Amino acid sequence: MTQIQVGPPPPRSYARLWVSTLLLIVYASFVLLVTMWPQPEQLEFDSIAGRVLRALHNIGVPQWFGYDKLEFTANIGMFVPLGFLLGLALARSTWWVAIFLLPAFSGAIEFTQGIALDERVSTVLDVLSNTIGGYLGLLLAMILRAMIHARDRTKIERELWERRAAAAELQRQNAARAQAAASSYPASPPASARIAEPDPVTRVLDADFWETGDAPTVRLPL
Repeated sequence: MTQIQVGPPPPRSYARLWVSTLLLIVYASFVLLVTMWPQPEQLEFDSIAGRVLRALHNIGVPQWFGYDKLEFTANIGMFVPLGFLLGLALARSTWWVAIFLLPAFSGAIEFTQGIALDERVSTVLDVLSNTIGGYLGLLLAMILRAMIHARDRTKIERELWERRAAAAELQRQNAARAQAAASSYPASPPASARIAEPDPVTRVLDADFWETGDAPTVRLPL
């Protein structure tokens, strides 16, 4: 039986891991900078929020959508990229770790704001909005990875099918050539009709050889 040498597996690509991890570190640093800045008025959040609210109200957003709801929505949007990048950086078998990391990260931020930053306000509502945004980003990452996995699996199955079809076609062509070559030559006698001559060495070693007329007249001592 012929043994097929499989050889070492091909090297894995870590491009997704390195790129997503790098972007995750950069964006997490940005979130920490925004949320941990000791004097939020320097970031001009109020003026930016006021301009955004005026723009939203001008395009038809109801007036009841005020600063608090805008802040809640902004907290959701801020954590969507964080959950998305975390979902890409984690392995497929450990994606569930993000379910605990995202609220823990937001809770650590709010806890630090409450005990160390007097100019900041720490609320459970911020943890809730951040967690919702992180879960939305995580869901998007899982959907994207599932789509890429299904596409790669389809491409691999298509490649294997094409190789099997090519091998079957080559086998059919070889069988046709062998049949054509056999029809151009006379058929050889069957194996049962062939008389196999015994090997001389085997005949000498056979005890019956010395009882026949082919044996020598003088038997040499062993």
